[in-house]
Amino acid sequence: MTTTSHPTVTLRNGITLPALGMGTWRMGDDPAQRAHEVRSLQIGLDAGLKIIDTAEMYGHGRSENVVGEALRGRRNQAFLISKVLPQHASYNDMLKACERSLKHLGTDYLDLYLLHWRSTIPFNETLYAFETLRERGLIRDWGVSNFDTNDMNELADFGAYPLVNQILYSLEYRGTEYDLLPRDEEAHITNMAYCPIGQGGDLLHHPVLRAIAHEHKTSVGHATPAQIALAWVLRRSNMIAIPKAATPHHQALNIAAQEIRLTQGDLNALDDAFPPPSVKEALAVI
Repeated sequence: MTTTSHPTVTLRNGITLPALGMGTWRMGDDPAQRAHEVRSLQIGLDAGLKIIDTAEMYGHGRSENVVGEALRGRRNQAFLISKVLPQHASYNDMLKACERSLKHLGTDYLDLYLLHWRSTIPFNETLYAFETLRERGLIRDWGVSNFDTNDMNELADFGAYPLVNQILYSLEYRGTEYDLLPRDEEAHITNMAYCPIGQGGDLLHHPVLRAIAHEHKTSVGHATPAQIALAWVLRRSNMIAIPKAATPHHQALNIAAQEIRLTQGDLNALDDAFPPPSVKEALAVI
């Protein structure tokens, strides 16, 4: 079943965004692929995907540089996210890291700046750096990545509520459904799923995904297992998905996945094949 209505998510600050965004992990690593990567991001922007997620860690700035090229002349069309490494989460180092990322990206501000994963640096120093960056207009808001329930609770003890918590979430990694996802939703913190369709391994060859894909069509043809996996993530009301599409063809498939509405029978079959958690699980990280 297809529809022209694409899923959206409204952040706590009132900004409404498409629930489908674009990841950039490993973009920029192969110079021969750069033109395809840039064009893929531009096609996504043309289709209104808006969110582009990158990080200083990705290729030591090479990914940010690809994003900067894709955004040249159209920065206002994007909701731009980058991430700071935990070893740069001290006050002075974070300010330098943010300025470095902005230079790579060719922009003067980020819409969202995330702490890539938990640091040994005290939260209060990192929070002070986030606030300074916001006061200086270098970032519009801040968030975290790879934070589990206890980490989020510790932040709340500081009276700090990130706009977004970016996590690994897919059919293969459902552990966060047990407590983290409901906890974040209750606190009006949006979750953002990285690697929502896996990394091209066994997941996309699973017979249940293949069978469900056979029953769905999109504007670009019969659905693929990857599109079903992505539609499954996009079904959640408080979830943004940021799959990487390094070629225009893959980007077109991701865009078309927004059309898919899984039936209750589909969801039941996926629950049987990829059971939801029944106990607390350690946060999975890639």
